[in-house]
Amino acid sequence: MRAKREYRNRDETELAVLDALVDAGEDGLTVFELRSQADVGIDEIEEALPDLKEEGLIEVDRDDERMVIKPDEKVVPDPDRDEDDEFSLGDRVRYVIDRFRP
Repeated sequence: MRAKREYRNRDETELAVLDALVDAGEDGLTVFELRSQADVGIDEIEEALPDLKEEGLIEVDRDDERMVIKPDEKVVPDPDRDEDDEFSLGDRVRYVIDRFRP
């Protein structure tokens, strides 16, 4: 599963982190699990996490043993709703152009 469309206009690392966290669901991921799921380096993840946290897109739970990162519920799409139906062809073209623009 992928993060909601309105949260996909982000840099590649942040988007990979959000998508991996949405896939993990309520269980969340540790930084090392996130690294393997998002297929980006630890340094890039550590740079992306503060921005995502500041914008309220992730939650960080800490206990004595480990730190678990979870997506904020507003980022997780409703599985009963098809987000593609909400966007026109023009919206989709703009999304693709923005996504692959250097």
